[in-house]
Amino acid sequence: MIRIAVVEDDGESAAILLQFLEQYQNERSCELKTDTYQDGETLVRGYRPEYDIILMDVQMEHLDGMTAAEIIRRQDPEVILIFITNMPQYAIRGYAVEALDYVLKPVSYFAFSQRMDRALSRIDRNRTHYIVLPVKGGSQKVDVAQIRYVESRGHSLLFHMRQGEIVSSGTMTEMERELEPYGFCRCNKGYLLNLDEVDAIQDGCAVVGADKLLISRGRKTAFMEALTNRMGGRTK
Repeated sequence: MIRIAVVEDDGESAAILLQFLEQYQNERSCELKTDTYQDGETLVRGYRPEYDIILMDVQMEHLDGMTAAEIIRRQDPEVILIFITNMPQYAIRGYAVEALDYVLKPVSYFAFSQRMDRALSRIDRNRTHYIVLPVKGGSQKVDVAQIRYVESRGHSLLFHMRQGEIVSSGTMTEMERELEPYGFCRCNKGYLLNLDEVDAIQDGCAVVGADKLLISRGRKTAFMEALTNRMGGRTK
């Protein structure tokens, strides 16, 4: 379930956003729980970091959305902020509070759904996902985000973690199928990379920390496309 706060002092505008959220929920088959606030002051009073997304009008009478966002950011560095405004210049100020995006009034459903898609993609990426690896003497639960890359070594898989290494059994094809939804892609036959861990591309190699992993000619196009798409989703 995704928790959303709608902060809008205009009743008609708030009703449109709630209608769009209901339509989006039905179209995407996702579960949304929405709370509404009539101004920024009501939201920040006793604020607790329990929301995934805040849809915030910028111009409000008692406490404007930008000031409210600054207060919230000091308490909640993770919540996704999307500003609703009829003044595009506020988008520049939005970067100061790490807003994901903004939507111009009058809000169209197409623009709204695009921002929601982007927000939910970020939420999904930030959530902790675990896999269970067979290891010598038993099994080990691993946070996918801690995997830098997987290396095929004979009949074993070597997981290069942010801290240490894990030796497991299995095939690279099976592991690719399991990790691909979390942003992993093969750069060559023997390496499966966490695209979020790629620091640079140099001399035909993907740089992951201190390691340079060769990008094979046959996989270059697909790998670079996957990396570009992944990096695009990480930027504002």
